[in-house]
Amino acid sequence: MKLSRQFTVLGSAIFCVVIFSLYLMLDHIDYSKNPNGERNQNGQLGILQDKIDHLERLLAENNEIIANIRDSVINLRETVKDGKMFPEGGMSQGNGELLPPAPALLPIHSEDCQFAARTYSKMLDVYDLLSFDNPDGGVWKQGFDISYQDNEWDNEPLQVFVVPHSHNDPGWLKTFDDYYRDQTQHILNNMVVKLHEDSRRKMIWSEISYFSKWWDGIDEQKRDAVKRLIESGQLEVATGGWVMPDEANAHYFALIDQLVEGHQWLERNLGVKPKTGWAVDPFGHSPTQAYLLRQAGLSNMLIQRVHYSVKKHFASQKTLEFFWRQNWGDSDILCHMMPFYSYDVPHTCGPDPKICCQFDFKRLPGGRISCPWRIPPQAITDNNIQERVQTLLDQYRKKSKLFRTNVLLAPLGDDFRYTEAVEWDQQFENYQKLFDYMNSHPELHVQAQFGTISDYFEALRKSTGMDPVGMNVGQLAFPVLSGDLFTYADRDDHYWSGYFTSRPFYKRLDRVLESHLRAAEVLYSLTLANIQKYGQPSDYPAVDNYKLLTEARRNLGLFQHHDAIAGTGKDWVVVDYGTRLYHSILNVKRVIVSSAHWLVLKDKPAYYHDPSNPFLQMDDVQPSQDALPRKTILEVGEKPRLLVACNPTEQARTSMVTVYVTTPKVRVLDALGHVVRAQVSAVWNDASHAATDVFQVRSATLMSAPLGLSVYQLMEGMEPRTEAAKYMFLQDGMKISVSKPEHFSQFYQQDAAPVYIENPHLKLSISKATGLLEKMRLKEDDSEFLVKVEFAWYGTTSNKDKSGAYLFLPDKEATIYSPSQPPVVRVTKGPLFSEVTTTFPHITQNLRLYNIHGVEGQSVEICNTVDIRGEINREIAMRITSDLNSKDRFFTDLNGYQVQPRKTMAKLPLQANFYPMTSMVYLQDSGTRLSLLTAQSLGAASLKSGQLEVIMDRRLNQDDNRGLGQGVLDNKITANSFRLLLEKRSSAEEETAPYSYPSLLSHMSFMYLNHPFISMAVSQRSDAPSLIPYSPLSTSFPCDMHLVNLRAIQSKVWGGPSEQAALILHRKGFDCGFSNRNTGLLCTTTRGKIHLEKLLTDLKVKSISHVSLSLMHTHSSDANPQEITELQSLQLTSSEFYTREP
Repeated sequence: MKLSRQFTVLGSAIFCVVIFSLYLMLDHIDYSKNPNGERNQNGQLGILQDKIDHLERLLAENNEIIANIRDSVINLRETVKDGKMFPEGGMSQGNGELLPPAPALLPIHSEDCQFAARTYSKMLDVYDLLSFDNPDGGVWKQGFDISYQDNEWDNEPLQVFVVPHSHNDPGWLKTFDDYYRDQTQHILNNMVVKLHEDSRRKMIWSEISYFSKWWDGIDEQKRDAVKRLIESGQLEVATGGWVMPDEANAHYFALIDQLVEGHQWLERNLGVKPKTGWAVDPFGHSPTQAYLLRQAGLSNMLIQRVHYSVKKHFASQKTLEFFWRQNWGDSDILCHMMPFYSYDVPHTCGPDPKICCQFDFKRLPGGRISCPWRIPPQAITDNNIQERVQTLLDQYRKKSKLFRTNVLLAPLGDDFRYTEAVEWDQQFENYQKLFDYMNSHPELHVQAQFGTISDYFEALRKSTGMDPVGMNVGQLAFPVLSGDLFTYADRDDHYWSGYFTSRPFYKRLDRVLESHLRAAEVLYSLTLANIQKYGQPSDYPAVDNYKLLTEARRNLGLFQHHDAIAGTGKDWVVVDYGTRLYHSILNVKRVIVSSAHWLVLKDKPAYYHDPSNPFLQMDDVQPSQDALPRKTILEVGEKPRLLVACNPTEQARTSMVTVYVTTPKVRVLDALGHVVRAQVSAVWNDASHAATDVFQVRSATLMSAPLGLSVYQLMEGMEPRTEAAKYMFLQDGMKISVSKPEHFSQFYQQDAAPVYIENPHLKLSISKATGLLEKMRLKEDDSEFLVKVEFAWYGTTSNKDKSGAYLFLPDKEATIYSPSQPPVVRVTKGPLFSEVTTTFPHITQNLRLYNIHGVEGQSVEICNTVDIRGEINREIAMRITSDLNSKDRFFTDLNGYQVQPRKTMAKLPLQANFYPMTSMVYLQDSGTRLSLLTAQSLGAASLKSGQLEVIMDRRLNQDDNRGLGQGVLDNKITANSFRLLLEKRSSAEEETAPYSYPSLLSHMSFMYLNHPFISMAVSQRSDAPSLIPYSPLSTSFPCDMHLVNLRAIQSKVWGGPSEQAALILHRKGFDCGFSNRNTGLLCTTTRGKIHLEKLLTDLKVKSISHVSLSLMHTHSSDANPQEITELQSLQLTSSEFYTREP
């Protein structure tokens, strides 16, 4: 009886909410004027008629809602017994208005905000200090003269570690496979032979993508030899990721994934656990990568490409070795910054490249390369060894003066070094002679040897009294640094901010694969657990799907390489990367549809797998690696056509599903047979001509369960809740005549007022002449802001050095984009969304507002389809000008993981003030924040107060002299997607705070943008079985908790999945200074606590082990699956769990 009373109260509450919502809607009706500005009498009568029609629809919908409450409460009563908020086949699919709405006030515990008070600052202060001039420093051009006293090492000898290395780019001037065939396999084959010849020889290797390919092709004898080299310490694997990733454009999901892939491969095949990071070639460095390495269990790291002025400053202060600390004050890692221009031999032994080049013995006379300073190396003999030792030791001593200890690192290598056996002999034999002489002459006070990078850090830590792997400061304290090391310049005003945008088509394709791979990983793991739950054999292709996932992980990992996602490879290499991404997208879609098929199938024994004719088919198709995807057209008739929609996010969400169909007369029903509200719109062949046989149907998905699968039915037929969009066409502010699209009406406004589109949260003012946004009004408090969108061109300088794939060297400030012909503006208005589509010669912009009360209704969706293939030396930018008083401060994210405050500096050239934007850029004043969220990595800046600028594509006719040997002329038609979010602050952030965080709404909006619903249609069959919605979670994850991945782990005895899976969670930091009213969020915060066993109801967790990020190290193990995971703010955690007893 008590339960019945609870349901009665719930039903009454829902009824009250509906009535109150109806009252609010009526209260907002404005009879004073037409929304489009008409004020004549006929117009007012028309308005009144529209309002009456609207009221009738609202009343009809309300009657339908009330009629369905009884059935829904009965369904809820039956399913709540299982303790699941989102039961399979239950209310998770009911009419959206029946479900509990998002709370008007989102409860946030005060403890969830405390992290924002803990911070450290360094790099922002350094940038303020530096003049960024470039005086001639002598032999060290970008530095200063270094001197020393001969007796400085009398009491403590100089300890030198020469670290042989070979930097193997997994694609750049050649493809990955071509490099492997021509060079890398020979390097690794020679390594085994040459290291075994002398136990004093050492070598480090980094890229597991190459190492694994080589390993697969060698015999057991050679494998055993490699294992002996590792056990003896002669060979070290540094970092151990799949690649040495770009740190500007890569999202942290992909950074983690390539690190896990490399580390898991090492653990399975070699039993190796890397200790030290090695990153000599990424073009600038991010603290996110430092954090990920530390969370993976590494203790040390090395970096190289840092602005020459920063290097000079750190060298002068002896702070090139430091603890790199996160802005929130956690996870220190010991970092070594190389002091000189490059990682090649001329720039690693000391400050004078002319001398250091003489100790690169690959350049001995008669070889293929020589020293550009025209003083060749000399083979070491008894006659010259004393002089050669003194010359080299002088460089070692001078370099050591830039550091705080007597332990010195001297890398010995370059790109694809040690390919031939003769080079191994030249380098190792000559250096060993030098070492033997140094070590046998105590008056020199030096001990020199070959070493690995961890050998160096071990000696460094020992010399300062530090723990071997810990982060205590030791006797000689190293400084603490926080912040990032962008934007990189290697000389003069040559800032590497061009690659933040280069090849944007593939930067977007990368993000598409990330989203689909994550969805496939999660659905695959859930399917394996669900199959075990039913305890019966299945035709599900578990092994084949795991192979597809593995290949996709590795192709995504390969693309994180610093010449891949950066867009800095040869044209044919870019095609190779694109083809890999494209095929992997196709493959993970196969995993998604086969997994979703099992999970929604009511009669599990009826499951079958037919790869040539799958039960479910994706609703979009990408025809080739360099083309934009196209929607699949679904034939809809009197017989229901079933549609499955996957919500890949871990929170319940209200959103839209879009499909293309063959008729405008469509009914959309959910799994319970309730009619779902939908909007039918035209599909446009160009700016003003609609297709006659294809129509777009966009339906509200209501509340979709977290990580769940919803089921819908499409049927042909008239339906009052399926409404058609209305259109207006403008050019140069005037109405233009177009052939009236069949099935759709047109409207027009008489006066010259702007075009308005609006939803419950926002009202946008659009220029009738340009079709671009001019103002935004927040309906919550009726505040209006200037938010003006424009496009602009950048050219390139007339100097000798010009913009290229790496460098951005503009000729002047951008010029506003103003085509000779005014654009065609198409305005769409409808019940579920309204949009303005503006067609310029180079850009088509789609500006959309969703008319829903959820998260997606809070922001403006912007999609720019860019085509600059006919241009010469031009870059196109989107500029957003607001009236926010942001001064010279703005904020960009780092790898989608954290936000870094920026300061636009007048003392720097324009190109230096651009920074990488992986997920968002925002600016703010004391009362308001304007955020631009992005679905692809691009370069961003705020060159003036209140202004944001994003480079969308670049077409450059020449090389920029950084080794690529070509310009960027392979542009594609590229779609850049964004969300524009305007938020009012409830409390002001400290203006000069060295930290900043997105709001919860901003985090969730980014998730919606980058992880949209995945729609799948049941192929047309006469024997379609019954489908039921699937919901694996008992409730949503907390709002600030993100499921990064749920990844099946490979078996150690065969190629398929084991009984283990890895769960990676991220607790996001967020700014509590924003209003938490009417956010549309369907979740709460829980102070970092989640109960995994109760939350993951479909997994039936048997045991949990908390492990390091890449699963190498076990932190704790507990056989009790009831364990609660508590996560600190801004932290990542990984857990391994068994879904059945091992």
